[in-house]
Amino acid sequence: MGPVQIIATSVAAVITVVAIVLVVRTVRRMLSVVRLGQPDPSRSGPRGLRLKTMLAETLGHTRMLRWTVVGAAHWFVMIAFMALSSLVLEAYFEVADPDHGLPLIGAWNVYGLVTEWIGVLGFIGILVLIGIRLRNLPGNPNRRSRFTGSTMWQAYYVEYTILAVLLCGFFIRGFKAANDSLEWPVWAAPVSHGLGAVLPASAAAVSLIAMLKIVVSMTWVIVIASNITMGVAWHRFLAFFNIYFKREPGRAGSGLRALRPMMSEGKPLDFEEADPDKDQFGVAQVEQFTWKGILDFSTCTECGRCQSQCPAWNTGKPLSPKLLILSLRDHAYAKAPYLLAGGPSAAEEALAKVDVLALAEKDRPLIGGVDENGVIDPDVLWSCTTCGACVEQCPVDIEHVDHIVDMRRYQVLIESNFPTEAGVMLRNLENKGNPWGAAQSTREDWTKGLDFTVPNVADGGDFEYLFWVGCAGAFEDRAKKTTRAVATLLNEAGVSFAILGQGETCTGDPARRIGNEFVFQMLAQQNVETLNEAGVKKIVATCPHCFNTLANEYGQLGGHFEVIHHTQLLAQLVSAGKLTPVQPVDGAITYHDPCYLGRHNRVFAPPREVLGAVASSQDDAGLVEMDRFAERSFCCGAGGARMWMEERIGKRINVERVEEALSTGAKTVAVSCPFCLTMLGDGVTGKKAAGAAPDDVEVVDVASVLLRSLSSNNS
Repeated sequence: MGPVQIIATSVAAVITVVAIVLVVRTVRRMLSVVRLGQPDPSRSGPRGLRLKTMLAETLGHTRMLRWTVVGAAHWFVMIAFMALSSLVLEAYFEVADPDHGLPLIGAWNVYGLVTEWIGVLGFIGILVLIGIRLRNLPGNPNRRSRFTGSTMWQAYYVEYTILAVLLCGFFIRGFKAANDSLEWPVWAAPVSHGLGAVLPASAAAVSLIAMLKIVVSMTWVIVIASNITMGVAWHRFLAFFNIYFKREPGRAGSGLRALRPMMSEGKPLDFEEADPDKDQFGVAQVEQFTWKGILDFSTCTECGRCQSQCPAWNTGKPLSPKLLILSLRDHAYAKAPYLLAGGPSAAEEALAKVDVLALAEKDRPLIGGVDENGVIDPDVLWSCTTCGACVEQCPVDIEHVDHIVDMRRYQVLIESNFPTEAGVMLRNLENKGNPWGAAQSTREDWTKGLDFTVPNVADGGDFEYLFWVGCAGAFEDRAKKTTRAVATLLNEAGVSFAILGQGETCTGDPARRIGNEFVFQMLAQQNVETLNEAGVKKIVATCPHCFNTLANEYGQLGGHFEVIHHTQLLAQLVSAGKLTPVQPVDGAITYHDPCYLGRHNRVFAPPREVLGAVASSQDDAGLVEMDRFAERSFCCGAGGARMWMEERIGKRINVERVEEALSTGAKTVAVSCPFCLTMLGDGVTGKKAAGAAPDDVEVVDVASVLLRSLSSNNS
């Protein structure tokens, strides 16, 4: 070992020891912060399924590859990053002895071939990712960048570190090839041999570049150890754990559908025995999130996929799911020293050792405006439609919607602090059993004028399906047309069904999404009792919000039913020949996926099957898709109880969606949700009034489209 090797080895050893000490200290601190969160026993099993899902999402990149180019480039970079660990280990041997590499497997031709091409493809991949980031700079006035608000220097640092380490690897191999000491033949390492052909022979160069490779790598470790909130780097390790502990690991897509019930000390809150002075009602402090929530905050990669899909962000509102998570992350780690010292119960001598900034952080309200120095602005909290686009797109399975609703719960139940117009809706739910405040005696008025009798459960008799009409379907004029169409189609197909009529009340969805869990449970328990007493087994619902609540959330309260959306049942009836479309629809049809039917419950095909059966086969007709559809469909703006809140900031979400629908040239905008029918209908009406939409464009439910096509006497 010559003097160059001695110096290089010494430098590598010192910086490695420093890096290991610092990163171990930081990991221990991160674990202590995550443990500050509340217990969540639902994350423990089933272990085999969780492991399978984690491996599929990480190694298979099932989420990332939804964005094909980015996903493919990231996959190669991820594999290259993993391979770098063995290549960095190899550098420790090369720094001391430039003629040798990794023991045991280092001389295998397969090892040389695999690592060579991983390096090449990883190099290309990281250049693609750098190019994408540069093309989408936040300062670009021509687009609303998904990187707005991300810590750009951290991303560039990580990307250029990977680039530098890969380049060092190739130069080490190139100099070894020039020295005629490369272990592998040309076919196994063509790039390295090609580089060696133009490099001079130098044993010292191998050791020095190996030292540089170690210094660059360990400096990166030191930097991330010094920046505990550097999610763009830490997600490389935390993502495996965050995905492993996701909600519903065996379910395709995201962990949506049911909201998490209100929890206190790891147990569902029982409102009959709950005490606001002792039990946790929602989230008022960052440490009241579960440990999985704090792990979510720590894992955020700052990639901005959630931000790019968020309807609020895309229409000029202050909500960015990414920035919300980053604010909670920064607050959690800034407040952590105070909490780790004992928090409110800490002794004065313990608090005396806590940094003054951490002490200042403890006084910040979780929800508050600029004048209150709040962590999350109220306009951010109430802009959310709970559409789930953020959760659907997040590559590391962060559960934004659950965290938002948990914060809303405290604001509504304890602070009584929410948009004033929503108060009318909540009072109507409590007093009238529906958000419109309509008289319960009018729930069956939609049946008037039908040429058949709609059976009522109260009249007795057997039935296969309970037709859940819903509040909109019973009281809102446009939605009542859908209700009548569905009932007519079921009758035409010979389906045995009945309704509850005045025995039905709101499912409680708007109350739960706005954060009033108490009203939700009051309504839900009443409905569960009614349904169970009626012996209901199967339910068909026209409203995706009712569908989601009945199918996925009533089970939390003892209501277990087989629930189907009306488009699913209609698709079955059309396929079975019980409903046969005769008259094709004039012009093209475009379909808007409701968030709570599509993303939340993965029902994408049945509505399209029905529309495909009635669509014209002419060249200028048929079913045409909007730019954003299925999993990436754009929200109508009514979810999350936004139906009953004014949209005062930015562009109206329904207008954005209507413009996208009109751009397809379709004459029929088909929907399968009463909220979407109202929101998109209002948007089209406004466009017509402004002369920006053809007079013959209409928004109708899939059921109405099918009914019109059956025959002239049923149209």
